[in-house]
Amino acid sequence: MAPANEETRPGVGIVHLGLGAFFRAHGAVYIADAMEASGGDWGVLGVSLKSSNTRDKLKPQGWVYTALELADSTCKTRVIQVLQDVLVAPENPTAVLAALAAPSTKIVSLTVTEKGYCLNSATGRINFSHPDIKTDLKSRTPVSAPGYLMRALQIRKEAGLPAFSVLSLDNLPENGHLAKSAVCDLARATDTELADWIEKEVTFPSTMVDRIVPATTEDVLDKVREMTGIDDQAAVQHEPFRQWVIEDNFVDDDHPDFAAAGATLVDDVRLFEHMKLRMLNGAHSALAYLGYLAGHKSISDTLHDPVFDAFISDFWDAEVIPALQTPPGTNLHSYAVDLKQRFANTAIRHQTWQIAMDGSQKLPQRILNTLFENMDSNRPHRRLLLALAGWMQYVSGLDDSGAAIDVRDPLSEKISDLLDGVETAEDRVAALCTLEEVFAGYPVGKVRPQLTALVNKLERFGSRATIKDVLKC
Repeated sequence: MAPANEETRPGVGIVHLGLGAFFRAHGAVYIADAMEASGGDWGVLGVSLKSSNTRDKLKPQGWVYTALELADSTCKTRVIQVLQDVLVAPENPTAVLAALAAPSTKIVSLTVTEKGYCLNSATGRINFSHPDIKTDLKSRTPVSAPGYLMRALQIRKEAGLPAFSVLSLDNLPENGHLAKSAVCDLARATDTELADWIEKEVTFPSTMVDRIVPATTEDVLDKVREMTGIDDQAAVQHEPFRQWVIEDNFVDDDHPDFAAAGATLVDDVRLFEHMKLRMLNGAHSALAYLGYLAGHKSISDTLHDPVFDAFISDFWDAEVIPALQTPPGTNLHSYAVDLKQRFANTAIRHQTWQIAMDGSQKLPQRILNTLFENMDSNRPHRRLLLALAGWMQYVSGLDDSGAAIDVRDPLSEKISDLLDGVETAEDRVAALCTLEEVFAGYPVGKVRPQLTALVNKLERFGSRATIKDVLKC
């Protein structure tokens, strides 16, 4: 793949932390469209915080890669050329800090997943017992995303440089507020004057991002090679749909022309966030746990099972939509219809195991908030409870056939210790309900008997039979 012409490359205006497939198939595409429409030096310098894999694939290609759009009946390729360089933080943290602190850097964006913010998921505050945060407090050479942001802003303040905007693209409610909480909590524990400066000068716009981007597989690479004749090891796949709702709150109002690229700039993004997190991501998690238990490998496989198809329609109509306020210009029932069509897209093989990862970090915003709001308001909540029971059965380590599950979660070791020697559904539910990182602040004791009954049914009869039973209620 030919690199971009050096003479026409834009300057770097954005540093992006966490250069995974999602940003390259979503945010980078919007940025490319914005520069195509209105110009500007909004090239992206990517930073991998852990591994060199992405850098090593992109470097031989001059940072250029293919985005493969997949639908049931069509597929299209597009070459994306917004990346200017990729740094690997553990190899050269000084270079990363220099890029973040450079006067040309106007925006620092992030896709580091929920766990990358090093927050206590129940409180939304920095977790000072997190090993990366402990390191960041002791050293000016950071390891975490909040640490890099805090130290870079410290350098800028000391040099008399203006602040940058911090733009989160992660699936978190009020992600900008959580990013600010993480950075400011860390700064206040280090330098109170720095914390005050960050709170005054730095903006943290919240965003809602939406595009299904499964992990790249060999089949995807083969498809790109077949369509383009190019062996692109950095290719990404995505569905046709995309959405980006952005709080219009940038330092000096300096940002790419996102509106020209199709993004929606608003004063308050929360209604859009709640809609997406609870309807799309909540349904994704419910289908991932229960579908995985039933032996379904992908979300499209799960949706083509009529039992799961009926379940997810009820999940939205009876329990999620009644708990939401409708964002401007949106019909929630139409949104649900569109979501089901997107989930059923057989060209997108979004693996259930991939969505099931890191559930302890995702459950509060995707499932628990809606569940307990419904319970407090005397609205139906049994389907949401079943999604939670599905997670509990999943982390117990066996699917419906009795096969072992490779549980991937930041709390997997703690969960394993809690469940060691525990044999009954009642005792497993009781043990899991003690996870403060997941359930702090929620009256989980009130639903323990119902959860126990559902986990017991999942264990004895499997997820399909349990869903059928719930749908009768």
